[in-house]
Parts: sequence; structure tokens; C-alpha cells
Amino acid sequence: MPDQQTRLRPAAPEPRSTRHRAAAQLAVAAPALGAYAAVRAVGLLVFWVAAWAEGKDAPHLLGGRWDSVWYQRIAENGYGWTATLPDGTVHPDLAFFPLLPALERGLATVTPLTLQSAGITVAWLAGLLAAWGIFAVGARLHGRRTGVLLAALWGAYPTAFVQSMAYTETLFTALAAWSLYAVLRDRWITAGALCVLAGLTRPSAAALIAALALTAAAVLVRDRRRGDRQGQGLLRRNARMLVGVCLAPLGWLAYVVFVGVRQGSPLAYFEVQAQWGNSIDGGRALAAFILGLPLPAALGLCAALGLLGWLVLLCVRQRQPLPVLVYGIGIVVISLIGSGYFGSRPRLMMPAFPLLLPPAVALARLRTTARTGTVVAALALGSAAYGAWTLLGPGPP
Repeated sequence: MPDQQTRLRPAAPEPRSTRHRAAAQLAVAAPALGAYAAVRAVGLLVFWVAAWAEGKDAPHLLGGRWDSVWYQRIAENGYGWTATLPDGTVHPDLAFFPLLPALERGLATVTPLTLQSAGITVAWLAGLLAAWGIFAVGARLHGRRTGVLLAALWGAYPTAFVQSMAYTETLFTALAAWSLYAVLRDRWITAGALCVLAGLTRPSAAALIAALALTAAAVLVRDRRRGDRQGQGLLRRNARMLVGVCLAPLGWLAYVVFVGVRQGSPLAYFEVQAQWGNSIDGGRALAAFILGLPLPAALGLCAALGLLGWLVLLCVRQRQPLPVLVYGIGIVVISLIGSGYFGSRPRLMMPAFPLLLPPAVALARLRTTARTGTVVAALALGSAAYGAWTLLGPGPP
């Protein structure tokens, strides 16, 4: 028979299940998700009212034109479609990565949703997951208030209307944000696995791959300088990190190999991107575009690029963790040095949420919630107006 001391000893607490931990984390992130959803609701409401006033089909504008059509065609029929423009330019669908079409097809298969509705649904759900991941990064670095504001600012990004469209931006940002958060938590295999999925979503996953690789290299150099001269011990102690880094590029590489095998050329992926005008030219196309503008427009664009450079400088001065900093700058660089359509560049930069960390920290320091809310509301309304104007017009100016 157990003694009295044994009988009175409190039972050890049961380990919390994964579901309980996820529920607790969701409760912590709820203000950020609510703020993001509110900002995006403003954008959608303004757009929906404007579309109704002009007699246009709002769901079609969100999921039935531009790149959305290409993704849905891949979801329905697989790869193999090529469009030939009047000027003879050939645009093959192999330029589009496969994860979003796969999710669209999967969701449309198990639900009554059409492919168009499935694409919008995936984008909206991914937007919430992205806001959650962005909050997690911001909260870990600068506290919960900053995390909430960071998610809200991302929802009020000038081209945030794309977050409501059947595009890949929200999906990619969600995977990138959670991958970076995993690195910050030293969970390298999780980070690498999420990077694999990001590499199956957008070619700009190269920025995320670089962020993981450079961070791992910095860790190895630091450990070695601290006195570990035994290479074997150094590698053994960082084995999980190295596995994660080796995983990271596999998604992007898998698609490059797929295109190469399908087209019968090891460089086919790059040839496909070049057919769409997406080759890397070091910024020559951007410079030519600016020089071809009227002087007031050129000066305005230069001012916008100057603001972008200032934000990058603030990120450096803020001493953001290396993976976050490399990822944010990498997205900006990739968006500027390509030869693609200029109107797409602000959209391509949208996943660079670390650029918003300095203004989020500044907003978090405001004395009253009312002032912070006023700033965010003004930004949300400005983003909503720009989004409605763009979606109801011919496209990005």
C-alpha cells in the first residue's frame, strides 16, 4: 500500500497535445488575424460596391482573368497549353508553378466549388495563414503589438488587392513567413520542408532558399570561431540545420527538372521564363522603363524607389535577424532585376513583409490605440481605393 506522501503527491501534468498547442497559438494570434481580416474586408467592400455600381462581375474580376486563368487551366487539364500572341510571342503554361493549381483541383474535387471559386478560397485561406505567420515573426522579434500591426500593414499593402485574387502571393507568403519563423525557433527541418513547398509555388523562393543557406553558413562560421576546430563535431551538432538547408531548394529544383525533362532540354525552364520576358537583366529593363516615362512620372517613380531603398536601409539599421533580412532584401532584388512587365513588380514585392517591420515598430510606439487605428484605417482605405481602381480598369498602371 503506498504511503501517505505518495498518495498526496500531485499527478504530473499531461503533456499538451499538438491540437491544444495550435489552439493556444491561434488564440494568441486572434487579434492579428482579426486586424488583417478587417483591413481586407474594407478592401473587398470598396471593390464590391464599385463593381456593383459599374455593373461588373466581382467574383470574375477576382478569379477569372490574368494569371488566375492560367492556373485554373493547369488545374483542369494539366500542363501543355501554349498561347501565341498576335506579335508571334509564345507563352507556355510551364512558366507557372504547380502548387496552387494542385490545391485548386484538390479543393474543387472534394467540394462543390468551381475551380475559380476554389482558387479564390485557397488565396483567402492562405492570406489568413500568411497573416498568422507574419504576426508570429513580428511578435517574436518585437512583441505582440508589433506583430498585430505587421499583419495589418501587410493587409493594407498598396497592391494588397492581389491577396483577394486567385494568385500565388498569399500562399507563397504564408509558406515563407512560417519557414522564417521556424528558423527563428531553430526548427530547421520544418523550415526546409516549408521552403520545399514555397519552391513549388513561385520562382522567388530563391530568396527564401538564400536566406536559409546564408543563415546556416553564418552559424557554422560563428561556431567555428568560438573554438570548435573539429569539423566532424561541428557538423554533427548542426546536423538538423544542414538537413533543413539541403531540403530547402528541392521544390524549386524539382520543378526545374520537370520542365527540363518535359521539354527535352536541361535549360528549358529558363527558356520558358525568357519566352515570358522574365529573364534576369540586372535592372536594365527597369532603367529603360523609367527613362521612357514623362518627366513627372519618372520623378514620381524614382521617389517611390527611393522610399523602397529607405525601407531596406531601415531594415538593416533595425538589425533584423539574418534570415529575415536576407529574405526581405532578396525578394526586392529579384523583383527589380528582372526584365518582366513593370506593372507586376509591386505585386512581386508584396511577399517581402520584413520591409514593413520598421513602420510596424514605429506604430507600436504611438501612445494611444486610437492614433494607431487611425493610421491603419487610412492606409486600408487608400489600399482599397487603389485596388478597386486597378481591378475595375485594364490592370496595374
